[in-house]
Amino acid sequence: MERVRDVRELPKAHLHLHFTGSMRPATLLELADKYGVHLPEALKGGEPPKLRATDERGWFRFQRLYDIARSCLRSPEDIRRLVREAAEEDVRDGSGWLEIQVDPTSYAPRLGGLIPALEIILDAVEAASRETGLGIRVLVAANRMKHPLDARTLARLAVRYADRGVIGFGLSNDERRGFARDFDRAFAIARDGGLLAAPHGGELSGPSSVRDCLDDLHAARIGHGVRAAEDPALLRRLADRGVTCEVCPASNVALGVYEKPEDVPLRKLYDAGVPMALGADDPLLFGSRLAAQYEIARTAHGFSDAELAEVARQSVRGSRAPEDVRRKLLAGVDAWLGAV
Repeated sequence: MERVRDVRELPKAHLHLHFTGSMRPATLLELADKYGVHLPEALKGGEPPKLRATDERGWFRFQRLYDIARSCLRSPEDIRRLVREAAEEDVRDGSGWLEIQVDPTSYAPRLGGLIPALEIILDAVEAASRETGLGIRVLVAANRMKHPLDARTLARLAVRYADRGVIGFGLSNDERRGFARDFDRAFAIARDGGLLAAPHGGELSGPSSVRDCLDDLHAARIGHGVRAAEDPALLRRLADRGVTCEVCPASNVALGVYEKPEDVPLRKLYDAGVPMALGADDPLLFGSRLAAQYEIARTAHGFSDAELAEVARQSVRGSRAPEDVRRKLLAGVDAWLGAV
């Protein structure tokens, strides 16, 4: 009988992790106590909250919980702790490269403004990388719920800090609101500045939202993208162009996009040749981190170790990691697969 290899030992890149959502539950409890923030039972019960975001009321509840958690991050020390602990969790799960996503405007009021907030975040990333040995970079994300002019401001800021660790530009929040094309100028600014275009699409909305990301924002990577499985022509397009989808199985189930892990179309994407990078999205709210996503692929979808290794390779290839880091991680994947 073939030995089951430990997915935590499989070298991989983590390309879909949100900033506040990366927090440890115990850290949230400590910070809430420190600042006198009242947490709802959903955030202090020790279990992931029951969420379903396929209707606006459910999405509002998800966002409310996220906002409450974010309100507990008030000082540079809090930011440094969050990033260091997120890095420690990633290293424990076999990640050799992390691209963490953040909208600095959300933290600016408590950190002295937009520029100081981003600089504090980037300083924390540099320190955590040095302390843990994990390569970490930042993807600045605009908010669909805000005005497109705000996104342009963020894109210019992201480009300004491209030499300090910003590697990409994203677009998050409810993709059912507004149009991707409203943010085309912001993404043009980011692309012209050498940043990766990686908006969310194909999660709460169907294949059309993925097409909009490709056509209007010229996305090189798609946050989620799972609903592309509903359109064979779109799957072929993603595969032909090598556009990596950042797939987050536990998140998809927690938010009600799919009823159970077996329903997430991992196998369909994989068999269609669409590159995938499994991600944890918001572990604070969904209750599982990076290695657990690989376990879902194994147990719910029957991925063999060879297939898990290929998914890990795809995550590395889809990253903005330097060439030497890529080579090291890919060699590690081969070693993991070759271990007996």
